[in-house]
Amino acid sequence: MIRITNLLVVVYVTLGCISPAIAEKPLKIYIMAGQSNMVGTGGISTFDHIGDDPATAPLLDKMLGPDGKPRICDRVWISSLNGKMNQYGGEGFGRLTAGYGVRREDPTKPDDFIGPEYLFGITMEESYDGPILIIKTAWGGQNLCVDYRPPGAGPYVLNDQQVEMYRERGKLDQIRTQRKEATGRNYRYMVEHVRKVLGDIKRVYPDYDPDAGYELSGFVWFQGWNDFVDTATYPDSRGEKQYNEYSELLAQFIRDVRKDLDAPELPFVVGVIGVYGDFTPGTFRVVNQSDRRMKLFRKAMAAPAAMEEFKGSVVAVPTAPFRENSLGFIEQKQQQVQAMGRQLAKKHPGSANADGSMTPEQRKAYLDDYRSKLLTPEEIALWARATSIGGFVHYYGSAKFHAQAGKAFAEAFLEMEGSVGDTETRSEE
Repeated sequence: MIRITNLLVVVYVTLGCISPAIAEKPLKIYIMAGQSNMVGTGGISTFDHIGDDPATAPLLDKMLGPDGKPRICDRVWISSLNGKMNQYGGEGFGRLTAGYGVRREDPTKPDDFIGPEYLFGITMEESYDGPILIIKTAWGGQNLCVDYRPPGAGPYVLNDQQVEMYRERGKLDQIRTQRKEATGRNYRYMVEHVRKVLGDIKRVYPDYDPDAGYELSGFVWFQGWNDFVDTATYPDSRGEKQYNEYSELLAQFIRDVRKDLDAPELPFVVGVIGVYGDFTPGTFRVVNQSDRRMKLFRKAMAAPAAMEEFKGSVVAVPTAPFRENSLGFIEQKQQQVQAMGRQLAKKHPGSANADGSMTPEQRKAYLDDYRSKLLTPEEIALWARATSIGGFVHYYGSAKFHAQAGKAFAEAFLEMEGSVGDTETRSEE
């Protein structure tokens, strides 16, 4: 391992009398970035559901302290930049615990959700007896083709299909201006915040030892939905190559992050989108061959890990196995109930309220009866116990998903250790 250290450390090592402060291991720093599922909608209210499954119950044991409340890590700190769409936002920081997921009101104050960072940090703390810092930057609704577009990819250029479409709508100039202003905005926000934290680590992690230094140890990317649904940028007409451009952008993103953070061998983990899970029929709704497109998009997300230049330093981690089919089945039934509610709310041919004569009380009673015939009491109870906010795009707000994803991301780094080049340890002189 290559280490840039203070000369005083060398002298102390030679004399065999290292003081505890100087002998402390370097601070390992992991960067986590992406969109809403990196922000995290895993409701703390759904923690108990993790313990219902023998396969994940051990995770819950790690997440809870002796008092039954979410554990506060001893050696893991976090700085989380969390803002609303297209806004820089505010920073929350402190010892890692539950509450660093989505923050609905004040981004600087804890809320009732986790993202992948929680089990990621807990897993890393188990594997390393030194200090750890997570720097998380994530915003909902962001794409890679525009918002996170890496500088090396050049400007976003509308394709011929988009030019024709927006010209017909009389919005061509407006869209071009909007895209120009948005291009790379979140990439810049991300790099700016990482540099801010690295420039004054003690502000976030008060016990940081400059003599021991720090290591940029890894970067986790978990994003994808907004590129997946953008069939204007990635048109169906491209067939099997529909999302090849995403692969190219992600590869450039990795190169540019390494360059801008002066970390040429920074290990990367790409969390491959898991929406639709294993494609079990009845657990999701297909719209415009979305199942076919999702399979193509997953391949595109994973593609950079197979590139020769990234061999051994970039790993793609599937998250589909962590999406629960049981919740998908229930959601499809819930959608039927919602559709019936919309029909009853107004005159709808063929519905029980076709003539609009039903009172609100009658509509509610009808809908309750309809729901009871579709959903069993067990399904209703499971939905209440296992889900929070966000719907299927956000894995039903299940902390079980986010916990498993975070653990898998951490384990991917642990498996890479030893297979990548030396990590540079930096110290402040």
